[in-house]
Amino acid sequence: MNTRTRVLIAVSGTLALAAAAVLYVGAAGARNQGAASAGTSDAVTLDGGRLLFRSTADADRGHVSSVSAADPGGARAVSTVSCSRVHAAGGTAICLRPETGLTTYQLAVLDRRLAVTQEIPLVGVPNRARVSADGQRLAWTVFVTGDSYNGGRFSTRAGTLDLTTGDVEGTLEDFAVTVDGKPYQAADVNFWGVTFTRQPGRFYATMSTGSHRYLVEGDSKARTVRTVRDNVECPSLSPDETRIAYKSAIDGDPAKGWRVSVLDLAGGTVTPLAETRSVDDQSAWLDDRTVAYALPRTQGHSDVWAVPADGTGTPRLLIPEAESPAALP
Repeated sequence: MNTRTRVLIAVSGTLALAAAAVLYVGAAGARNQGAASAGTSDAVTLDGGRLLFRSTADADRGHVSSVSAADPGGARAVSTVSCSRVHAAGGTAICLRPETGLTTYQLAVLDRRLAVTQEIPLVGVPNRARVSADGQRLAWTVFVTGDSYNGGRFSTRAGTLDLTTGDVEGTLEDFAVTVDGKPYQAADVNFWGVTFTRQPGRFYATMSTGSHRYLVEGDSKARTVRTVRDNVECPSLSPDETRIAYKSAIDGDPAKGWRVSVLDLAGGTVTPLAETRSVDDQSAWLDDRTVAYALPRTQGHSDVWAVPADGTGTPRLLIPEAESPAALP
């Protein structure tokens, strides 16, 4: 079976998934105040000098929006496009969203003007989304249910789309896995949080198995992944490709929350960042010096914060009523 036929993510427990969808996307009921910025417009593009995000404000919940990178607390532009998760780079955006009137989801590829150029069905609740720096490769993560090994709890599926070839990988679980230099197979392998390198076909992601959550390096052409480091989740490669921002479970236990840190790929040095609150997000690099991430404020409302990538300074509120940030250089 060639890669073009791997469009559909493995079908899982529909009823449980529909219920989860209601919890994830349908949390738009009773909300608190949604004051966000000094004004709005509808001119949202992927042109440079902006920060793209998903609004969590009551007035425009879920809509793809943007602000000036020079004045992120100022007036925001709000589009008519709604997404559960969004990311953009290189003139391309990925939008994970519910299909109209259904309890299923789809991946929409958006151009520089946010027009849909391609749609791919997804079976799973949207969780993570990424676009490569050149805008040619897209990745997503969804939650699914029904895997026999986990007693009906949620699992993840991570997939990729290469716009240069049209090839789709519905799940990375088909890749050959190497753990600590040895071939590895297990029923409970899960992947999430893909981040791309500039080298075609190469990426980093999280792989979980047993009690481990590994940083893995992958090769789409060879269809292989290899472990790099333990206790690394939701990696995000820096623009200069020398570091990875990620969340690590405190004391190795996700129940205790996550600490956002930066890994130096060459030397292996880990730098915990000044943000000490639990960050359950895939961070985004604003530039080579600054990392951004979303933190929930109240149910259904989040803010995007930023912190220096070298461990100094203090966290600062970057964009109120926002999540899924992406810098548009």
